[in-house]
Amino acid sequence: MERHFELELEKLNKRILKMGNLVYDQVHNALEALLTCNIELAQQVVELDNKVDKLDVKIDKLCQRIFALQQPVATDLRLIMSALKMNNDLERLGDLAVNISSKVEGVSEYGEILAELHIDELSNMADIIVKDVITILNTRNTTFVKDIFVSASAIEEKVQAVSSRILDEMMHKTEVIVVATNLMIILTQIDRIAGYSTNIAESIVFIVDGKMIKHKNIFKETGPVRPGEEEDFD
Repeated sequence: MERHFELELEKLNKRILKMGNLVYDQVHNALEALLTCNIELAQQVVELDNKVDKLDVKIDKLCQRIFALQQPVATDLRLIMSALKMNNDLERLGDLAVNISSKVEGVSEYGEILAELHIDELSNMADIIVKDVITILNTRNTTFVKDIFVSASAIEEKVQAVSSRILDEMMHKTEVIVVATNLMIILTQIDRIAGYSTNIAESIVFIVDGKMIKHKNIFKETGPVRPGEEEDFD
């Protein structure tokens, strides 16, 4: 029975990592499609979402099975609880990638505007934060968790600055309203990508160190307001 439990936990770890890698591919390709105005690549992101959703269900069911059939001790319980939450956050990251991809066609003819607003810099920052948090998920090295919060804060500030500029343009140039609206939606998704990345980083800290850093002051000077912040582990 104990060996079976260990195998189930190992399977859970592998599925979470697989989920993380799939979602990173979604985010990376969505941002790449945005910058290159590649509608075909954007469609691939949308199509991959079905695979992510199926894995999401498998992870949830596996966690439920472990809870039902085993009596996990504190360390294992942290892993299972965090896996459920990370699975949810990863699935939402995939949804954000799909949302960005759905707007690629709407901005595909406005490459010069994307360049002028330095959307490439913001996209690169979002790509890196997701890549970094998936790396931490794989290595369980919490030393670099604070870097995730610093990056998320920088993304949030840049999104606000670009959004203000877009709103100003919308007020003075009615002809840009459609593309500006699409860009505002994209910026919101990028901001949320940063937020969910910090959520996952928090879960990793909980697994490794048994510390709940949500609502704590440990990252107060750099931590952004994160989506789903009202959620907790209990």
